[in-house]
Amino acid sequence: MRPNPAAPIDIVIPVYQGFAVTRRCLDSVLDHRQEFPHEVIVIDDASPSSELADYLNGLARAGRITLLRNSANQGFVMTANRGLALHPDRDVVLLNSDTEVNGDWLDRLARCARSAATTGTVTPFSNNATICSYPIFCEPNELPPGLSLAATDALFRDANSGRWLEIPTAVGFCMYIRRDCLREVGYFDEQRFGLGYGEENDFCMRAGKVGWRHVLCADTYVYHVGGASFGERQTQLQIQAQNILAELHPDYSRRIQEFIWQDPVRPFRVTVDRERAVLSSQHALSVLRERDQEFEIREQRRQQIEQIVVALERGLRNAERLVAQIQDELQHKDQALAEAQCYVREREADVSLLGARLQAFQDDLERTVRRLEDLRDENEELRRENEELRQRSHCLAAQLDEIHASRIWRYTEFLRKS
Repeated sequence: MRPNPAAPIDIVIPVYQGFAVTRRCLDSVLDHRQEFPHEVIVIDDASPSSELADYLNGLARAGRITLLRNSANQGFVMTANRGLALHPDRDVVLLNSDTEVNGDWLDRLARCARSAATTGTVTPFSNNATICSYPIFCEPNELPPGLSLAATDALFRDANSGRWLEIPTAVGFCMYIRRDCLREVGYFDEQRFGLGYGEENDFCMRAGKVGWRHVLCADTYVYHVGGASFGERQTQLQIQAQNILAELHPDYSRRIQEFIWQDPVRPFRVTVDRERAVLSSQHALSVLRERDQEFEIREQRRQQIEQIVVALERGLRNAERLVAQIQDELQHKDQALAEAQCYVREREADVSLLGARLQAFQDDLERTVRRLEDLRDENEELRRENEELRQRSHCLAAQLDEIHASRIWRYTEFLRKS
């Protein structure tokens, strides 16, 4: 199904716990009118809070939200996917329940998303959104001192009207996703990212590989508490997500670190700083303190990087020494192996010579055995002949005895004597 640009935009808000922050989020969404048609879809992931359930039921009865409920807790990713798949022809804004929006926030996000055919996702600025954070980059912040959410958002709207910047990944607290991008890339990975954290980064990496871009909508600011649905599991889930991302997308961490180091978002923060600074001297002092703090943080990071580089260089030198030692040992072992191989070849020659001699001896032995067998046969033949001669001798002796005993022999004997 092709995306319908006239179709409403789904604002999907998964909820689980945190009644106060969830109520502030929904009140802010419902209290601000938008030009773009939209539907607010709240998905209750089997919340244990009866107070939250009653509040959502009241909004649903009043027709202000579309309420869906999971029969059992599914985790953030599966719940988000349920919302993403609800209307196959609509763009979707996935909004955390611990956010607050202001003014025509949705209209600005939608205009940014539809300003280029290759834009897949859009993320606004926030106080707590890593690479989209203000006033201090990549740090959790509160609202700028002395400014409300409405005033802060108005500064971004005026200072950065219509401006955007390509970023390596969306940030999931408030993520506008084009339907055609969703259709091509697929939904979040439920198997690997389960309860949450990292699923939007994986989605963005997959989308980037097929040509979709992710952009920061520089004229919109959304407040984000952070971690309201995860509590004590937050750090564990973040570490687990980083490990999975490193396995799936080996270049992810490098791309993020390069983006942070280059900080192409800075010009957009600077324009807002200037708008704040002209409000009053107190605001100007706040901006200066924030920039000083940001400089200190960057300097700390630079020093940490230098320490890491020094440690890596030291480790590299140690590794080079170990490699040299190993190479020397290998050379000695190669020499010993060559000598051993030479010895083995000599012994193989000896074995071959002995084998030849053994074979000759075996041949001689076989010939001797055959000769002995022949002699044994000849001896047996001689024995038989001797036996026959002996028998014939006995016969002749008997015949002579008979002749000697006969009267003719005696008569002839007398005649021989006469």
